[in-house]
Amino acid sequence: MRNSFFIILIIALLICSLGVLSIYSSTYQKEGKIWQTIFQRQILWIILGLVLFSIISNISYRRFWDWTYFLYGAAFFFLLLVFILGTTRLGAQRWLRIGWFNFQPSELSKIVMVIFLARYFSRKAVDDIELLSGKFGMIRGLLLPFFFTALPVALIIEQPDLGSGIIILILFITLLYLTNVRLKYIFIFLLVMSLPLPFMWSLLRDYQKDRLLVFLNPNIDPLGAGYTVIQSKIAIGSGWLWGKGWLSGTQSQLHFLPESHTDFIFATFSEEWGFLGGVTLLFLYYLLIRQGFLIAQRTQDSFGKLLAYGISLMLAIEVSINVAMNLGLAPVVGIPLPLMSYGGSSIFVTFIALGILVNIDKTRAVF
Repeated sequence: MRNSFFIILIIALLICSLGVLSIYSSTYQKEGKIWQTIFQRQILWIILGLVLFSIISNISYRRFWDWTYFLYGAAFFFLLLVFILGTTRLGAQRWLRIGWFNFQPSELSKIVMVIFLARYFSRKAVDDIELLSGKFGMIRGLLLPFFFTALPVALIIEQPDLGSGIIILILFITLLYLTNVRLKYIFIFLLVMSLPLPFMWSLLRDYQKDRLLVFLNPNIDPLGAGYTVIQSKIAIGSGWLWGKGWLSGTQSQLHFLPESHTDFIFATFSEEWGFLGGVTLLFLYYLLIRQGFLIAQRTQDSFGKLLAYGISLMLAIEVSINVAMNLGLAPVVGIPLPLMSYGGSSIFVTFIALGILVNIDKTRAVF
């Protein structure tokens, strides 16, 4: 356990440090006190995240089995509360103001749904927790868990936060496969889900339609919806092999790249540190996610195994979508890069997830 604790902690701190450097670089020339202190707030989020990591890593992950329905209810309540008391930024109502902190319930919902689905597909035996999905039919094995997944996803998409909703749906489908739900059920589900897609175009908001169109061809609106993607690709490409150097990125320094400290921090980092820097960052994520999969493979009870796989997949999906978004290989859906992008909610949830991983490995060693 101690090896996984220190490996995960060191990798997470390295990624966080690179994130702080990139956030400082992309904001230090901007006018206004809020921009001058933004990197300091990120450091505070990281410190608080480390405290959460330490606490959660010492709480038995089996406690989450008992807390599952409370956590699900709390997450659902916060998602509803967003529509009543939520604050709006950039046209999206996703945050709850708690004192001096803006909390994003959709981030919390990701880890809560991983815990919920891991419990749903498991059962508690006398000495351990065993997989139950093999005894499920179509309704209990697919339709019922989809119903419980669709409830928070619908609220998240309505905020609107299409990216987080998509991540939860992808997690649902992958966990179906990992729990050995019959493949024919999964294929039927995917077929049924894909049938209404052509008719859902009219349900999308105008900016979501624009993002999908510029994903296919950013040049159809180079000064509007396609602007950010074009500038992101320019930033990444201009970094070449070694990069322009820290504090020397033109796209972020001269404010050509919007959201350079949040959703497009990978472009900011790649411009300054080049191709080799970008590959190094992705390798760090690979090592972190690999630790999660190794912990899942070493774990005996199914609840812990599904929990570890779910957390690892959550991180892998977030990294993949964010990097693809920065490269213009996926539509812009507002997914932060874990441990790199500015934002307390993402930092806290990621460190909580990593703390659970460490405890799964720690508890496994007891038996």
